[in-house]
This record gives sequence, structure tokens and C-alpha cells, in this order.
Amino acid sequence: MNTNEKLFTRKSAPEKSARMVETIYGCKWSLTVYQLLANNINRPGEMVKSVEGLSTKVLNQCLKKNIEFGILNKTNYPEIPPRVEYEVTEFGQKFMRILDDIEKLQHEIDA
Repeated sequence: MNTNEKLFTRKSAPEKSARMVETIYGCKWSLTVYQLLANNINRPGEMVKSVEGLSTKVLNQCLKKNIEFGILNKTNYPEIPPRVEYEVTEFGQKFMRILDDIEKLQHEIDA
């Protein structure tokens, strides 16, 4: 074997998924929004009323990021007054399982 021959190439973090995890964990409300959705609180007004300190502006920014990543889906109903509901996508369910695994890992580290 030639000693100059490289066996491995440099491995780097997957750019998009790493940014997604960083963004979600960086948003202090995303995990709370997931908890609300798990408890069938899926309308923005209900979310704001259910969590102390959560404003409509911050919630909308959080929801928008989650929609862009494909974690949440937004449904607009053509009613008066307008009604909007959010739900976790199939991809979002997979992503949340990964977040749960990260949380379990943290508990192991802390133990």
C-alpha cells in the first residue's frame, strides 16, 4: 500500500439538518410549540393564551421557521373570522423523535 494513499475523506456535519437543529434549539419556543401541538392546542390564539410570556409576534416567527423546515404544516380555513391551524408533518414527527433522543442523551450525560 502506498503511504501517500488516503483512506478516508474529511467528514463534515450535514449542512441543512445541522442548521435546522441549531435553529430549533436556538428558538426557546419551538419545543413548547411541539408540546402544545401534542396536547391538541393547534390554533395560534390558543397557543398564546396557554403559555405565559409567549407573544403573537414571536409565535408567528417560530411557526414560520418550522413551516420552512417542513416540521409543521399550516392550514388556512376560508371562514369569517379566518381560522388557522397547525399540525406536525410526517417529517416533523421523525424530527421530534430525534429531539427526544437528544434529550435522553442529555439525561445520560447529566446522570
